[in-house]
Amino acid sequence: MEESNSSSEKGFLLLGFSDQPQLERILFVIILLFYILNLLGNTAIILVSFLDPKLHTPMYFFLSNLSCVDICFTTSVAPQLLVTMNKKDKNMSYGGCVAQLYVATGLGSSECILLAVMAYDRYAAVCHPLYYTTTMHPQLCASLASIAWLSGLITSLIQCSLTVQLPLCGHRKLDHIFCEVPVLIKLACVDTTFNEVELFVASVIFLIVPASLILVSYAFITRAVLKIKSTAGRSKAFGTCSSHLLVVIIFYGTIIFMYLQPAKSSSKNQGKFVSLFYTIVTPLLNPIIYTLRNKDVKRAMRTLVMGNAFSS
Repeated sequence: MEESNSSSEKGFLLLGFSDQPQLERILFVIILLFYILNLLGNTAIILVSFLDPKLHTPMYFFLSNLSCVDICFTTSVAPQLLVTMNKKDKNMSYGGCVAQLYVATGLGSSECILLAVMAYDRYAAVCHPLYYTTTMHPQLCASLASIAWLSGLITSLIQCSLTVQLPLCGHRKLDHIFCEVPVLIKLACVDTTFNEVELFVASVIFLIVPASLILVSYAFITRAVLKIKSTAGRSKAFGTCSSHLLVVIIFYGTIIFMYLQPAKSSSKNQGKFVSLFYTIVTPLLNPIIYTLRNKDVKRAMRTLVMGNAFSS
């Protein structure tokens, strides 16, 4: 019993990339830069979506929610990772690890559902444009966003509670970049079959099902777009949807790889880079993709910047 409690008393050694000091120094600069840009980019999207009346539409409402999730998701991982990488003592408190586990799992799950909701919004806009305003009314949009946030909270409470109950029997070395369910399962010194099955079921619900619904939505969207006779109209429809589809492919591709591989998989460095990608890189790509490929957002940002410049 005394040995099993050592992790809760002393915390964990978050190894990260400490076995490669030169790579760790390079990654520290990259992660810090990406984190700052992520905060600036996603905050800008939230501000312009709120301040510009022309962007008060379901699409930008969901985009603002996505930016909010991305800011919180990256913040749950990046600051602790940067602090750990910048000191010789790689220790992370048990309470800090558990808090990070709950928050990151909940926000990651919420993003999975939110991306599926955004796909439905694009389906309604492209396939049923005449009924779009009546279908995607404010109450429905608020309900869908609430479902995304609440579903992440519920799965986090269930999944993480089952994970933290596993006895670790003195193991303190967490060979990863942050506290994540598949990694903590590997540390358990008891049979984890139930936890692995639960993780697989949760992964199917939050990854496979939303990704499948998104693919079905885009199959209908593609068919509807191809029926548009106007080249300009077809181009605009594809441009509106391609940004979201690109984000979906990047996010789901990396996170499915991490969560649907066996819990006892030995590809440690590969798992670290994959986790680094969907926690640090993908949240930055969202504002870049939506900003560079969206004329409305670029116009709103120019208006906001110019308005502030003139007012000052």
